Amino acid sequence: MPRPSQPLLSRRLVIETALRLIDEEGLETFSLPRLATRLQVRTPSLYHHFTDKAEILAAVAREIVLEARPPSEHLGDAWMEWFVGLGLSFRRAVLRHSNAALVLLQYLPRDVLTEVYEEAATVLAEVGVPAEQRLLIIDGLDKMVLGAVLTEAMKSPADRARIFSGVEPEKLPALATAMDANSRSAAEIYAESLRCLLRGAVNPADLVPAQP
Repeated sequence: MPRPSQPLLSRRLVIETALRLIDEEGLETFSLPRLATRLQVRTPSLYHHFTDKAEILAAVAREIVLEARPPSEHLGDAWMEWFVGLGLSFRRAVLRHSNAALVLLQYLPRDVLTEVYEEAATVLAEVGVPAEQRLLIIDGLDKMVLGAVLTEAMKSPADRARIFSGVEPEKLPALATAMDANSRSAAEIYAESLRCLLRGAVNPADLVPAQP
């Protein structure tokens, strides 16, 4: 029997194509007929792998989050940089797919994130952060990272570079002065903000590293 001229439809192919379609054309125009056309199949064929559009979008959100990987090493005394590295990895993954930011808002895969939180709790335990402080740090970083990154993703590329747009010095002189004095990029401000949260949440004198 001759091989088919096109690859057989699979969940993996549908997810990858859906994400690519959203990246290229935006979420507003995304539809199952449009996806089927890109895959060169009929729309009903998609229902062999997914129950509806919502399930496809949930899989797309999961795919984006899985692109953000925690640093492979816990870094010991430089443990704060593990969290900064994780936050930057998530930011890069989301900004690569900024058209899908609203998909993440609606279909954020909490099961994937919970596995990351477990590793984060392990890092905090290893360096001796008191148990009662660990959830404060993890939850605070979760809210800060998700809020900052998804908000940034929904801005235009030009607005992302300006941090704040539409600032008129004659109306907002203090903010304009602060912006003129800033030498950090958006990514650098984001990373330093994560460090500020961690420094404020952890008193080095309270650290009692776990025994090997």
